[in-house]
This record gives sequence, structure tokens and C-alpha cells, in this order.
Amino acid sequence: MTIAQTSVEKYQSCIDACNRCMQVCEECLQSCLKEEDAKARARCISILRDCADICSLASQFMARNSEFSRQLCDLCATICDSCAVECDRFKDQHCRLCADECRRCAQECRQMAKI
Repeated sequence: MTIAQTSVEKYQSCIDACNRCMQVCEECLQSCLKEEDAKARARCISILRDCADICSLASQFMARNSEFSRQLCDLCATICDSCAVECDRFKDQHCRLCADECRRCAQECRQMAKI
């Protein structure tokens, strides 16, 4: 095992959570675009994009052991929380699953930001 792998191991749980959240947000976004009330979901769709992007970026920063990982994960937690609140406004299954995943990711990111 290399030194880089060892130093990134402490982030693995958060990396996994960010990757799951990114995927669920992308899936939810695609489902929201197909809903009859897609126009009413404009803010949700926008935040889903932001959340998917920040989760992906946070995962990348942690994987390369960036010195800015903690700050990015703190921002990621904030965006995940906002996404969860927005998805909670809609009662369909994909939004409920997304809100739950966003809350889990936010929790992981907050824990990581304290490392």
C-alpha cells in the first residue's frame, strides 16, 4: 500500500457517500424532468445539479488528498442539506430517496470536515 492510499483511507466513507449522493441526485434530476409538474420543480432541478456537481468534486478532492477537502466537504454538506429540503417538497419516491441520501451525505461530509 502506498502512502497516498493510506492517507486517503480516512476519507473513504465520505467518498462513498458523495459518490452515492451524486448518482441519486442525477437520477432524481432525470425523473423530475419527466414529471408533469417539471416547471414547478425548476428550483429543485437546479439544486439537484448543484448537489450532484459538488458531491462529485468533493469526492475527487478527497481522492487526491487535496488540502482543500475539508472546506469543500463543509460546502458540500450545506448544499446537500438544501437539496434534501427542496426534494422533501415533493412526495414522489425518487425525491424521497434523494432527500434521504442527501442527508446521509451531509452527515458524512460534516464528520469528514472535522478530521
